[in-house]
Amino acid sequence: MMRYVKEIIAAGLVFMLSACGSTSNDNRAEAVAAAEFGNSGAYTLLAWNDLGMHCMDGSDFSVFSILPPYNNLNAQLIRKADTSDKHVTSGVTITYSAVASLDGKYNTTSVYNDRNSLKTNFWDFVELLFHASPLPDTGLTGNHTPDLGEYNLSFNASTNWWEATGLPMTPYNDDGSKNYYPMVRVAAKDTSGTLLATTMVVLPVSDEMDCRACHGSSSGYVAARPAGGWEQDTDAEKDFKWNILRLHDEKFPTAVSDHQPELKTAGYNGYDDAGLYPTAKNANPVLCATCHGSNALPGTGIAGIKPLTEAIHALHSEVKDPDNGLTLNSSTNRDACYRCHPGATTKCLRGAMGKQSNIQCQSCHGTMNAVGAHARSGWLEEPNCQACHQEGMRYETAVTDMSTGTLREALDTRFATNPDTPAAGVSLYRYSTGHGSMQCSACHGSTHAIYPSSHDEDNIQSMTVQGHRGTVAECTACHDTVPYTHDAGPHGMHTVFQSEVYPHSTVANHDRASCKACHGDDYRGSILSRTSSERSYTTSWGTTEFKAGHMVSCYDCHDGPEGY
Repeated sequence: MMRYVKEIIAAGLVFMLSACGSTSNDNRAEAVAAAEFGNSGAYTLLAWNDLGMHCMDGSDFSVFSILPPYNNLNAQLIRKADTSDKHVTSGVTITYSAVASLDGKYNTTSVYNDRNSLKTNFWDFVELLFHASPLPDTGLTGNHTPDLGEYNLSFNASTNWWEATGLPMTPYNDDGSKNYYPMVRVAAKDTSGTLLATTMVVLPVSDEMDCRACHGSSSGYVAARPAGGWEQDTDAEKDFKWNILRLHDEKFPTAVSDHQPELKTAGYNGYDDAGLYPTAKNANPVLCATCHGSNALPGTGIAGIKPLTEAIHALHSEVKDPDNGLTLNSSTNRDACYRCHPGATTKCLRGAMGKQSNIQCQSCHGTMNAVGAHARSGWLEEPNCQACHQEGMRYETAVTDMSTGTLREALDTRFATNPDTPAAGVSLYRYSTGHGSMQCSACHGSTHAIYPSSHDEDNIQSMTVQGHRGTVAECTACHDTVPYTHDAGPHGMHTVFQSEVYPHSTVANHDRASCKACHGDDYRGSILSRTSSERSYTTSWGTTEFKAGHMVSCYDCHDGPEGY
């Protein structure tokens, strides 16, 4: 029955899109955004994925696992009236459900597709790997894969957001095709069931965390061949994993026997003293983080053993790329990272920075040796916004030394992440807040998918709430009446509507230096004074119109900052 329901809904979506004339995803996104009228009322609902891309081990978990299917959905519901106490944290129900992507295809299950082929065998091995026994299509935290039903988000008071964690998403549509960017609809209703607001967001997931380019038996990459020869498993999803376990046992033959007490204390009683390869051959898949701790899987690891981030990156830094012969550490572009991180097809670095060819993974993270440095804490020591956005400047590299990954020192905090967030000594964008206690991700998009994204589905939410792509920058997205301010807007902004025309001169005359942060040292405008949409201002001497993208300067209406 569900299959036919999906087909009916998808057919309606395709009809609506075809009625718009163009079949490009760009226009399709505009059509979907225009039809999403849920945010036209008294509330605005903003939702986001916490990372911008989640990785999973693909269809097979029978040999070893690095990461399970685990996606996090966050949301904030805003009351448009008033200028304070705008967050709605109770008295409502916020739900998620699957919705078709722009191609009209659904991803409503993580078990079997419409052709009765298995999407992933994760649930056959979840207890051995993660000491949990969720039902199929239920994740490690008890939340269900998005389908056509509605499932609740819960409010997390410590972060001030609504959330559904551990959603077991897979990158396979129900018709069997690949989709790294499945979509969900998020809806807010009051206690009587009246719809308050809706939004649509991507829950990205990729299985391109794939080592077969070097470790596959047919790769021809001699340096990665185990001493005993290639595995030659006919299942390509397993083959490269067997070869990796063989190599691990060759390099560290006593890794299991030396740590049996710690393994058993952690509840892993099926590891064979002979090594990881025989352990997995005995139908006991290996969780890499059991020994190599990962902050992506809190509580994992054995003391004295390198954490997973260090072990993998440091080991492979001098490995030569099979395509160009350069060591992965010497690379200065994202192709090296896309070898293992998603990826050549997924292209997870798709946001505003990723769309610029001159900004690479290394521009923010440094080289592979820097990422795998011994003292670095993976997943927590990450680039911050202020390393590039400071003093009215936008730098193209966050690091001052790629070999060490040293971040540029911040000279101001206008665009800074919050210090000691979410823990002492770390400062993560995905936990930071800004204007009106909004999460940075709510207005700017998820990590690696900062608005505007090169992937059209990512842009639907911003288009829905403000009518155009890009950072949610229109005051009316969250305010029914635009409040006047000269410095209390996002990042210290002033009001940018008609009400700012006459008061701005008084403010500028008293504190002209503060204008430079966005309008430039010469007051001729900068990327930070760029209009996000068309604007028109009327004064006693006429009307001035700005097209979207215009860099507003003192010279637009005056003869410079001293002019009248």
